[in-house]
Amino acid sequence: MIGFGIFGSLLFLIMLAVLELNKNTLPGFALLLAVTIGFAVLFIKVLHGGKWYWKLLGWLGWIGAFAAILLITWPPVKRVPAYEGRTPVYTEAVSLEKGDVRGVLIDGGRVELYAGIPYAKPPVGDLRWREPQDPDAWEGVLDADHFAPMCMQPVEIPIYSSLKQIIGYHEYSISLSDNYRPAVSEDGLYVNVWKPAGKVEGLPVLVFIHGGTLQTGQPWYSDYAGTGLAREGVVVVNLGYRLGVFGYLADEGLRAESEHGTTGNYGLLDQIKALEWVRDNVAAFGGDPDNVTLAGESAGAASVSAICTSPRASGLFRRVLLESSTVASVEPPHSFRTFEDAIASGKELKARYGVETPAELRALDAETIVNEAYTQHFMTVDGYALTETPYESYQKGVHNEQAILHGYNSEESGPFLIFGNASMKNFEQKIRAYFKEYADDVLAIYAPATDDEAKTMWAEIYGAIFFNYPHYCLNRLAVKNGIPVWEYCFSRQNGRLGPWHSGEMIYVYGNLPEKSGLFDETDYALEKTMTGYVLNYMKTGDPNGDGLPVWENNSDSARLIGFGDQTKMTDEKYLAFYAIMDRMTGWEE
Repeated sequence: MIGFGIFGSLLFLIMLAVLELNKNTLPGFALLLAVTIGFAVLFIKVLHGGKWYWKLLGWLGWIGAFAAILLITWPPVKRVPAYEGRTPVYTEAVSLEKGDVRGVLIDGGRVELYAGIPYAKPPVGDLRWREPQDPDAWEGVLDADHFAPMCMQPVEIPIYSSLKQIIGYHEYSISLSDNYRPAVSEDGLYVNVWKPAGKVEGLPVLVFIHGGTLQTGQPWYSDYAGTGLAREGVVVVNLGYRLGVFGYLADEGLRAESEHGTTGNYGLLDQIKALEWVRDNVAAFGGDPDNVTLAGESAGAASVSAICTSPRASGLFRRVLLESSTVASVEPPHSFRTFEDAIASGKELKARYGVETPAELRALDAETIVNEAYTQHFMTVDGYALTETPYESYQKGVHNEQAILHGYNSEESGPFLIFGNASMKNFEQKIRAYFKEYADDVLAIYAPATDDEAKTMWAEIYGAIFFNYPHYCLNRLAVKNGIPVWEYCFSRQNGRLGPWHSGEMIYVYGNLPEKSGLFDETDYALEKTMTGYVLNYMKTGDPNGDGLPVWENNSDSARLIGFGDQTKMTDEKYLAFYAIMDRMTGWEE
């Protein structure tokens, strides 16, 4: 009996944990409790003194019943509510070009949030793989109280997402209100607007493009939600855009039917369409359409980098904020490919599914092709959204932004090398495989003597290739074009992500939780500093002011500000490595 009590109790707790982490519905917990009580009674009264195989069958029956409960109470798909608590508190209606909309009050009544406002027609049916179209008007008042579905993307089972949150972010909260899966749909072209509560006007506007390798992501995640900046007097707009195969498939047939002769950049065109929506509607929320800062992180920053040289986006924003990516180098390391490669990849996709025409492509079920996100998540030079690479445009002095604030994190490679780091055994092999004839130059800079040194050096090199070096390229192009530019390196360690890729966002956008064991007073002070720079930059085009440490313009591409335990100017540490990258890629001043 004691053995049953210990083992059975442990197994029961594991089952409860699985139901919680998997976000199963509440009846699942009730059913599990009932089945467990029934099995315990059966074991005590019948099985305890019986043959071992009857005991085994009893245990297996209990586990089988749990598996059935797990399946029949699987979390349903729902749209994520924008409001806090059980009942929304609505705002007054706001009149937009296509109709009236009312949002909800959040953050203790300090912020208004308008979620799920359409900025384009749903890109479904015949509109799949076409340029975004103006949305239809609606009658009455649209209740913008739920976020729209995430744009179509591969999805994980809920327990996997929960474990990533625990292992990667070191945080998890048990709740009775999140027993569902967020909706995912091709119909995802919507914006969310955060603004200070009440009557406001002429406020600076921030438009944020989320990351996710152009394959995944959603425009409401708490790290970059608009709550923190709206509290400080900013109107924030986040947007969904077509991802993966739905946003970046290139095909000659699709190109031929386009009135603009474009294909392969549908997600990029969605982002520009959202900027047009902001221009036409943000004043209704108290924002200044002539003072828009376009921001993005990771693949979102890569998108911002491309939009900076798109002829379609001229006049739609004034300044940019790019975190942890650009496509300004000669050969962007991610999120970009040549048009020839894009077309070839599209041909391969059609061959895999046995289709030829645009009509046959559009007849493919979304669930059938969604996992092609890995093969189709690259912008390209399509001749319409982009007429040449951003590097080529900048070399000619062609750009849309008037100022640039940008930077990278000191440990960008952290999440990408969990299962692929280096040791003394394979360090030189990795270097020679990537750098080829330039490998000896790299090995002259990086010469590890231990496995720990090999691991650290490869992580630095990986981060520099994919994230830091592209920012160095952008900075030099900005200086060449006379664009005011400020660069940062975020290195603050904390109990959460620290300076891994995306770890800075929660500071930049002012969203540190008010109480958390993952952060201390230094973190809250750093958040205030970083948000202060962003607010100044949005208002005046210069991050300096309000008693903040001086952030020098990076006019020689060798000095940037460090956001760590202290905030101070520091030297760019990778200049020797960057010189090798310049020679490899054919950089020209």
